[in-house]
Amino acid sequence: MAERRSTARAVRPVKRSFTIAGHRTSVSLEEAFWAALKEAAAAEQRSVASLVEHIDGGRGEAGLSSAIRVWVLNYVRSHRAPTRGDAH
Repeated sequence: MAERRSTARAVRPVKRSFTIAGHRTSVSLEEAFWAALKEAAAAEQRSVASLVEHIDGGRGEAGLSSAIRVWVLNYVRSHRAPTRGDAH
């Protein structure tokens, strides 16, 4: 039962607000994505807000939350250590 509650909290989106190009906007992401975004921002030596603004600038018509999730996934994939099963 406790595991189910923990999982429910982990997948519940958390809303944070940013100012992008002079406009205030809110983004809802699961905590795991916020944590990965924070780690990526630190590795890139920039603030989370700056990274969100960068992602926003290249997202096209996608929603900002979706664009951030895809960016984080691509970032994690490109920075992970190769595993034994990886081709190449």
